[in-house]
Amino acid sequence: MSEPTHRSRETTEGPAIVALGGGHGLFATLQAVRRLTVDVTAVVTVADDGGSSGRLRAELGVIPPGDLRMALAALASDEPEIVDWTRTIQHRFGGVGALAGHSVGNLILAGLTEVLGDPVVALDEMARLLRIRGRVLPMSPIALEIEADVQGLEEDPRVSRCIRGQVAVATTPGKVRRVRLLPSNPPACPDAVTAIDRADLVVLGPGSWFSSVIPHVLVPELVESLSSTNARKVLVLNLAPEPGETAGFSAERHLHVLSQHVPDFRVDYVVVDSASVPAGREREHLQRAADQFSAEVRYADVADTSPGAAHVHDPAKLADVLAELSSSAAVGDSTQSSLQEQQSEEQRENASWQ
Repeated sequence: MSEPTHRSRETTEGPAIVALGGGHGLFATLQAVRRLTVDVTAVVTVADDGGSSGRLRAELGVIPPGDLRMALAALASDEPEIVDWTRTIQHRFGGVGALAGHSVGNLILAGLTEVLGDPVVALDEMARLLRIRGRVLPMSPIALEIEADVQGLEEDPRVSRCIRGQVAVATTPGKVRRVRLLPSNPPACPDAVTAIDRADLVVLGPGSWFSSVIPHVLVPELVESLSSTNARKVLVLNLAPEPGETAGFSAERHLHVLSQHVPDFRVDYVVVDSASVPAGREREHLQRAADQFSAEVRYADVADTSPGAAHVHDPAKLADVLAELSSSAAVGDSTQSSLQEQQSEEQRENASWQ
């Protein structure tokens, strides 16, 4: 088999960007950042237990492939001969037989994992097939489960019930208060940790808040890497609350919930769609919530307003914002470096004079 498709920093054009998430939110982020660089690493949640992914996970013991497949499709080459492959891996079988509902790409990933014996090697091989110039990695090398404390399911609204499974958490009619991963303190994918360590920009979100975004900060090695990396960290908020998981949530509430799960987490920027938070007191409350992360809130038009689009980020608009933040980060780093050099020179002069 071929070598992994990632490339060294010395031979890469553009900043090294890591995007963390899952599902359609990560798909939009990846379509945005691929416009900025060829050095893209997707770090994907592996807790899905529904549909084709759930069936393959239960029957074969593989990590759920659905979100990983979506990330591969988002980064696939636009070359005409690859477009058909991308459409094929996204194709879902119809009918009523054993294959009904399965995605072709899910089956290929499951098969490659069994043949090659390693899910990361399987992902690298499919990335080679799709001529991806970045990488798609699982956040953990093992399949995980999501468990949530949910209120509003009992007669006493103050009583919480424990709900297990990503689908159950995403569709609960109650209010999710807290989520955990099973097993607790799971291992991180080593290559994902390395990618974060060497990144210039890390993007978390948008996506299902409790099942695609927060799980990343519940993996100890990922949190440690996110805390120690020199990369600029950007948190992209959803355009609207999601039925079930975050029904009734304000933008401010999204940040409070994240902070409750990882109190010491820090990001540099929180990207918010301008139309989703009106000017005034609501923005003041949001900035106070962002202060918990020592973050600056950036408002921008990032929504897809085309007919039929519902609460979806526009990749081109999001790319523009991330490019600006990446550039300002580079300028900031350069300025800081210049100040440090100036201070060092002044210290040398003072030492010489003394």
